[in-house]
Amino acid sequence: MTESQRFQLGTIGALSLSVVSSVSIVICNKALISTLGFTFATTLTSWHLLVTFCSLHVARWMRFFEHKPFDPKAVMGFGILNGSSIGFLNLSLGFNSVGFYQMTKLAIIPCTVLLETLFYRKKFSRNIQLALTVLLFGVGIATVTDLQLNLLGSVLSMFAIVTTCIAQIMTNTIQKKFKVSSTQLLYQSCPYQSITLFIVGPFLDWLLTNQNVFAFNYTQNVVAFIVLSCLISVSVNFSTFLVIGKTSPVTYQVLGHLKTCLVLAFGYVLLRDPFSWRNILGIVIAMLGMILYSYCCSIESQQKSIEAASLLSQVNESETDPLINVEKGSGNLPDSVVAQAPSWNSSKDQHV
Repeated sequence: MTESQRFQLGTIGALSLSVVSSVSIVICNKALISTLGFTFATTLTSWHLLVTFCSLHVARWMRFFEHKPFDPKAVMGFGILNGSSIGFLNLSLGFNSVGFYQMTKLAIIPCTVLLETLFYRKKFSRNIQLALTVLLFGVGIATVTDLQLNLLGSVLSMFAIVTTCIAQIMTNTIQKKFKVSSTQLLYQSCPYQSITLFIVGPFLDWLLTNQNVFAFNYTQNVVAFIVLSCLISVSVNFSTFLVIGKTSPVTYQVLGHLKTCLVLAFGYVLLRDPFSWRNILGIVIAMLGMILYSYCCSIESQQKSIEAASLLSQVNESETDPLINVEKGSGNLPDSVVAQAPSWNSSKDQHV
């Protein structure tokens, strides 16, 4: 199996793990919040990150991965930014209607594209832009029901969009810049994310629910679902860093909208949630956009591979051609070649 095939197989595995784990934790949290009344989302997320860090610490102790320290300031800033983005997203959901919150999530993709274009000079082809437009249009039809605007909610949504975009772009750039794996980055940033949310989580949850997380009645069912949610979160957090590191922040957001469509479909089929033809139409259009996006990415990836292979072959040919090497001063011609080579006079050198 070639290195390219192993990379593609690893990418498919990361995408599959992200979809399965994310849909599973949404179902678990829906039961925890809607059925059991545990509505403290931000505090729950801090527990998720704490359990993830403990799991990775055990994995490091068992030598499943190698700890690779790097710039502590970058890790701290990245961890705090990630924690802040989660807090702002929860606040956006709390102070806005569900429809406006869905619009906030949809705005993350064009904002990410804009930031990568402006600051990283990344180019997105027209086919990619068309595919993303179709995707966002479909998800909008399926999920956006109302657009009740308010000033505070709009400001919180803006902060949520910006912090989420920057955090996801940093996830990709830090892994490439410092040559660390997704596991190594997650292990080092988890404490900062967890501490940030653990400090602000109870206050945000009280602000959104008017309830104290520490005064909640923790029955056996509630504790069981919290433990299950925390265990699933290990896979969710790991696959998030893995997908962004192997692909891009935009691809991760596209995958996130796929999860949304799957959750809607699951809720309709198994939980008998209210559904309409508008939801079905939106999901179908969104799936077409995802397929088109995947196809365009695959074609462009193949073209880049062909161009890289062609460039490499040209370099190899230039290194093995004795005449080119001599003209560059990088080698000596064998005697047989020297005897057959045409003689150069000074006038020819001047002409050249």
